[in-house]
Amino acid sequence: MSKKMGRTKNSTDDLIDGAVAQQQDWHERRRSFSREFLTSLNLFAKPNPARRVVGRPAVKSTDTKSNTTVGAAKNKSVLREYWFPILCALIVIFVTIWVLFCHATNRTVVRPVPEPIIRTVVAEPKTPMFDIVRIGDDGKIIVAGRWKPDTRVSVYTNKKLVATLITDNNGEFVYAPMRAWDAGNYTVYLMDVETKLKSADNAFIYVSEHGPENSVSLLMTRDGSRVLQSPAMLRDGDLSVSKIDYLDNGRLVITGDGLPRLRVSAMLNDDVLGTARVSDYKHFGLGADVGDLTPGDEYTLSVRMHDGDGNIISTITHKFVMPKMTGDDDTYYTVRRGDCLWIIARNFMRRGILFSVIAARNDIQNPDLIFPKQKLNIPVQPK
Repeated sequence: MSKKMGRTKNSTDDLIDGAVAQQQDWHERRRSFSREFLTSLNLFAKPNPARRVVGRPAVKSTDTKSNTTVGAAKNKSVLREYWFPILCALIVIFVTIWVLFCHATNRTVVRPVPEPIIRTVVAEPKTPMFDIVRIGDDGKIIVAGRWKPDTRVSVYTNKKLVATLITDNNGEFVYAPMRAWDAGNYTVYLMDVETKLKSADNAFIYVSEHGPENSVSLLMTRDGSRVLQSPAMLRDGDLSVSKIDYLDNGRLVITGDGLPRLRVSAMLNDDVLGTARVSDYKHFGLGADVGDLTPGDEYTLSVRMHDGDGNIISTITHKFVMPKMTGDDDTYYTVRRGDCLWIIARNFMRRGILFSVIAARNDIQNPDLIFPKQKLNIPVQPK
């Protein structure tokens, strides 16, 4: 038992001695590394002239040869101790000289780019054109347009020459007669005096006997008519009439806005033209055969909106003098939300089944797919 315990004790002492020896070895290696590191750092330290061997006095030599030898040894010692900072300084000097003198010859000079000057370029019109056609509050007509600069332009009303103007440097002109025009219909177009080139568009003016606020001016283009000035009398509450077309085939088409899903009826003089339902987008279109209307005769058009019980809630009455027709074989229509080719064909061409004629004329591949603001060429007399 005692021998076993002695063996255990001896083995424990060996472990402790081994651990102590390892720790001392580790400390010794750390001290050795520290000495080597400090010695390497001492190469860059400035030598201390006061550091001398204890007990050895400084000796001043008067011998010139010995002084030269001591100075050379001192310079060699300085180079050995400061070689790294000197090398870094030389590298910095070399790089600076290369950047300033050598690299500058290959350097790309970036010049500032001036800001672009944006100019609005207005395309020169191909024919004399209208900008404004209005009936003023005093009943006087105002016609403004554009053509080539410093060019003479004639204004024709109902095929009669009424004025000749000269455009300014911007090609603009204004025609404003001194007296108001009499009530009636007027067709206005422009013409270049020198080349006899006529304006591509015509302006239609209706001067109402009920005052300028009830007059109408339209710009008649190949893409259809565009309202330049609409009368106040073509609106009553939620009911309004935006356009009235009379076609060569004796068809009268009325388009406007109203309350959704209510019914709209129309009468010309005492003849009932028919009814139409207002769409969910507040638009309606109503077409009816009225026959030949005599140019110069006065007609009364009434448009009414009815509630669910058939009671009249809004009425628009429009009196007009029938103008002379131009004899065009086609008309144009701008698609509105909720329209379909069937309804457009029924209003303009009497029968909805003729929607295929409109689709073929406008190269529409899918007759069920038309878009708002799309302009349709509608043949009045289908062949």
